Amino acid sequence: MQDYENCTLCPRNCAVNRLQGKKGFCGETAELRIASIEAHFGEEPPISGTHGSGTVFFSGCAMRCVFCQNYQISCFHVGKPFTSSRAAEKLQQLHAAQGIHNVNFVTPDHFLPHTIEIVTLLRQKQVTIPILYNTSGYMKVEAVRRLQEYADIYMPDYKYADAELAEALSRCRDYPAVALSAIGEMVRQKGFLDSVAGRREIAQRGVLVRHLVLPGQEQNSMDALSILYGEFGPQLPISLMSQYRPLRMVKLAEMNRPLRSEEFYRVYEHALALGFRNLFVQHMTADHDDGDDFIPDFKRERPFKGNVRKR
Repeated sequence: MQDYENCTLCPRNCAVNRLQGKKGFCGETAELRIASIEAHFGEEPPISGTHGSGTVFFSGCAMRCVFCQNYQISCFHVGKPFTSSRAAEKLQQLHAAQGIHNVNFVTPDHFLPHTIEIVTLLRQKQVTIPILYNTSGYMKVEAVRRLQEYADIYMPDYKYADAELAEALSRCRDYPAVALSAIGEMVRQKGFLDSVAGRREIAQRGVLVRHLVLPGQEQNSMDALSILYGEFGPQLPISLMSQYRPLRMVKLAEMNRPLRSEEFYRVYEHALALGFRNLFVQHMTADHDDGDDFIPDFKRERPFKGNVRKR
């Protein structure tokens, strides 16, 4: 746990002593805190499958985006203290009871040493399902390298091509370059998500990159896709997401409204025009409020009210 003594786990490089109870940008000490561990059915089909993804939602966040749908945990720190052994035990029970397809660490960067410990304990318990790191993309390359022996699947965001937008919404002007380097290391380690090659229905290994389209920010989205295409080519699996909801008022006025259908589909058409061949698309429906089933409330025992097992 010495990583927490002078914490530089994420690119913020706060260098605070979290072992002594100090808090950096993530807002958490060295005490592991978790808001939810459950089988989640709202991920992409090769991740959730029919039995769900064993999601672990940590308190705090190294990004704290102003529009985060998980703001209760990322900004308001909802969650309870856990030990690594208790978290591993709950995941083992979830696997035995529900047959989850993977363990899914959601934005775990600020608790990276604990996740390594949890994976080690799970392997000792003979739980050998894939380990998925579901990240913001804002990671140090050296942090990704540390995970090589522990991660099977990476599901990073690539949120911003626009440095000014990254600064305005997430206070990290260096996001575009930092995230691209981190994704490059992930792809070097694991390749592209194996399910898209038709070898299996449920993913066991590889990288899937997510991008959330934001209202009024079509150019950022199109530039992000162009950068990813130029760096990794047409086979890179991309998940294009439309689930943005204005949950809190923010300073950037256009972010205080829902995403419009025409905005999303202009970005989608750009992805098709670039030539991406492995696209997961969260299509917008006429009644787009359906997506509110997957806006979580971490004060409930089961945060996602639309979290229903598929048959």
